[in-house]
Amino acid sequence: MVQSMNHVVDLTIKATSLMGLTSVGNMMVGDCALEYYNESNPNDFIQIPWGEIDHIAAEVLFNRRIARFAVFTKRNGTYKFSTRDNIKTLRAVREHFPEEKMLRSPNAIEVMKRGILSIPKAVSGHRAHGGGE
Repeated sequence: MVQSMNHVVDLTIKATSLMGLTSVGNMMVGDCALEYYNESNPNDFIQIPWGEIDHIAAEVLFNRRIARFAVFTKRNGTYKFSTRDNIKTLRAVREHFPEEKMLRSPNAIEVMKRGILSIPKAVSGHRAHGGGE
């Protein structure tokens, strides 16, 4: 069993790690790190010290529901999670991590809208450079 990095735990909540094959476990928000532990496999865990996190992006649906969030680290890539109550989890995270580095990621509808709106710009830019004739 792995040793927790936290001395004080502010929140423990049921969570799902969305890395490759999903796994169910518990997320702990504490004084030193954000931690995830798989319920059925004690060797499957993620420990991210607060100083190692670059930013956190949450997918917000209909301006109120957070479907999942991603933790972007400075060196080890991105980790995606969903908890039983993502809003409660991110509020606990905000106690240890700067709020200005907690971002709202575009949802699928916003990405499609941006793509559609960029088509006329791409077409006109292509023609301005002598293409398409």
